[in-house]
Amino acid sequence: EVLTLLVLMYPLLRGLAVHLHSALTGSYIPGTHSIAFVSCLNEQIARDVARAIMDKKLAAYVNILPKSSALYFWKGELEESTEILLLVKTRTSKIGELSNYVRSIHPFEIPEIISLPIEQGNPLYLKWIEENVPRD
Repeated sequence: EVLTLLVLMYPLLRGLAVHLHSALTGSYIPGTHSIAFVSCLNEQIARDVARAIMDKKLAAYVNILPKSSALYFWKGELEESTEILLLVKTRTSKIGELSNYVRSIHPFEIPEIISLPIEQGNPLYLKWIEENVPRD
């Protein structure tokens, strides 16, 4: 029973040990922060979505990238359009909340909201993200 309990608690104990090590050494824990990609139909929608994300403090920084061409299948047909892409820098722990919120305000039936963990980066910038996005 003790062995089973230890196996089940391993992820939690490992996470606590990694966070303690990070706090003591000042090192970055890979994957603590993420970049989310959100596509928008036009610049006004992109600005509105970006502003709403920032107003909710779901990100520290949002880039609004200029128009890009997109090809995709929609309802069995090949579509082509132009889109504006948002790059959203946030805590990984906020990705679920960010995704739910964007889906609630986005005009697309199925908006693109995907994320990638940040493995490494400028330690001061990563600390700045942490300081500007409240914990859960």
